Amino acid sequence: MTISIRDQLATLGLELPAPSSPAANYISVVRTGDLLFISGQISRAPNGEIVAGTLGADISQEQGVHAARIAALNVLGQIAARTDGSLSSVRRIVKLGVFVAATSAFKDQSKIANGASDLMVAVFGEAGQHTRAAIGVSSLPAGAAVEIDAVVELEATRC
Repeated sequence: MTISIRDQLATLGLELPAPSSPAANYISVVRTGDLLFISGQISRAPNGEIVAGTLGADISQEQGVHAARIAALNVLGQIAARTDGSLSSVRRIVKLGVFVAATSAFKDQSKIANGASDLMVAVFGEAGQHTRAAIGVSSLPAGAAVEIDAVVELEATRC
């Protein structure tokens, strides 16, 4: 029996969002061979509300972790839309790039990024373990608190 990403998220009490459209002159996902390269996904909830702000200034670490989780859900929406939507279509989450809007004094970007990393492991198990960069930046699109891009290895295509 094949379990879908949507069903796995439902067991976690989460909903798979529809994939967002690009906001400028780029595309959301590029597939080359068995790799998906997913453009940055911001912390925009399905209702359109953005978890916005700057860590170390006007939002808490807990809100930052929540923002990372929302951005990671948006990554999952892109994966599901570009595959058959099943967990087995993903061989591995290879890398997450987690960008955190933060003051120069904020030093816990890795703790914020755990909101995304923990979700990937909860959804994909061992295949969700990945490499990662957690980077503090002065601002992100639309004032988002977190933006995440990803590289995902898919199961080999059969000819």
